[in-house]
Amino acid sequence: MKYEIKGNNLPYVEIILDKGEKLYTEQGGMSWMSDTLSMQTNAGGSFGKAFSRVFSGESMFQNTYTATQDNELIAISSCFPGEILAIDVGDRPIIAQKRAFLAREDSVTMDIFFQRKIGAAIFGGEGFIMQKFSGSGIVFLEIDGSLIEKELDIGQSLLISTGHLAAMEDTVKFDIVSVKGIGNVLFGGEGFFNTKVTGPGKIWIQSAPLSKVAGLFASK
Repeated sequence: MKYEIKGNNLPYVEIILDKGEKLYTEQGGMSWMSDTLSMQTNAGGSFGKAFSRVFSGESMFQNTYTATQDNELIAISSCFPGEILAIDVGDRPIIAQKRAFLAREDSVTMDIFFQRKIGAAIFGGEGFIMQKFSGSGIVFLEIDGSLIEKELDIGQSLLISTGHLAAMEDTVKFDIVSVKGIGNVLFGGEGFFNTKVTGPGKIWIQSAPLSKVAGLFASK
């Protein structure tokens, strides 16, 4: 599989598949493709797996595109201004926010990921259920706004405002901490809690999470 990410504020990725290669996308994920590509809509495994995807923010069914000959093209577009992140999960499994998934190679396994700490799940903003990608190959994720990548050393921590954590390697610890000071809580605009991530591992931050943008428009 070969790919190229193009576009500016509304990016898309063009993917070239050789005969027999498969690509999995969300329902409605395809923007344009070669007319010789074979498409099949299915639950992507057992009913339990399909049902669990609903809890992780995705649709129950996925589309599978299979190349019937070499050099077939399919394009997947972002639905919100931002960037598309391509990650090789063979380096290390990835935990991502809900609704981040765009497409994955056949060799990439997609599972739900449960936050073990109830406090982080309820108050962290990223939710109780996230997505985990493992195996080998490339997964494409949708990032809201600009993408910032940081590498955390062992024991190094970073505080992130609610909703800005897009993805992290599975070695990174995830927790929530309360904002200190009643004045900061009431007038600082950051809410009651922030997300705390602790290394080692990479994290990917998004500058304009959809939830915050939607809240801004709703307040007008």
